[in-house]
Amino acid sequence: MRTLYVTDLDGTLLNSNDRISQYSIRTINELVAKGMHFTYATARSLVSASVVAQGLSTTIPVIVYNGVLIINPSTGEVLSSLAFTKEEAGDVRKTLQAYDAAPLVYAYVDGVERVSYVTNRKNEGIQRYLDVRKGDKRFRPLEDESGLYQGDIFYFTCIADREELLPLYEIFVNNSRYRCTLQQELYRPEYFLEIMPKKASKAEAIKKLKEIWHCDRIVSFGDAINDIPMFEVSDECYAVANAVPELKACATDVIASNDEDGVAKWLEAEDSGGRIDNE
Repeated sequence: MRTLYVTDLDGTLLNSNDRISQYSIRTINELVAKGMHFTYATARSLVSASVVAQGLSTTIPVIVYNGVLIINPSTGEVLSSLAFTKEEAGDVRKTLQAYDAAPLVYAYVDGVERVSYVTNRKNEGIQRYLDVRKGDKRFRPLEDESGLYQGDIFYFTCIADREELLPLYEIFVNNSRYRCTLQQELYRPEYFLEIMPKKASKAEAIKKLKEIWHCDRIVSFGDAINDIPMFEVSDECYAVANAVPELKACATDVIASNDEDGVAKWLEAEDSGGRIDNE
């Protein structure tokens, strides 16, 4: 049996300080060196994920943007990608403009991955998002909306209060052409509304990666509602103790929290019992 072990990052492998402990890094790296097939699936971009996962050994591709992209982290090679059609992106734009929303627009502009935003539309949540990613070369600040929707768009994010975003969520979550999530930022008051192509999800990307890597089964770890589809396609799935109740309800079991190195301790225990597939 060849098993693919997949973990979420924020709230699962990352602790409350948005870091992976040295214990977790050392434990996982030792298992990867022995042949464990381990990766992560996150809503983050590769740029953002690489910063918080620094030191973690990933020898196989990673899943970013909630499944929009599967990327080889060592080379930057994109193995799988999804994008909106021009019509879909245009319809999202019309809806966001009708509700006077201020999105972050993720797209390949002239072949380069960019995150576009209008500088005079930043609220506190957007400003924090930008501040914690200072130096990110993807950022493309604009004076107005004239160039905001350029390029091959694959992701939209709106950051605001729940009440402001809920009408938009209800529109997109009930539209069969899109996948939409609305959840609160970890340890923060603001909410993130994320709009993706319909086929984009951690679950679909994991199934694709399982096929690419010729694995027989999937074991996953998570903490949030957007991890439910990932759990549904897993042979075994484990919610950290700090996970939302909805995820715990569909988990194989509940393990120690993200601040207690739950994922690494579970993997270490499985390896001690000879149950980790090291090939």
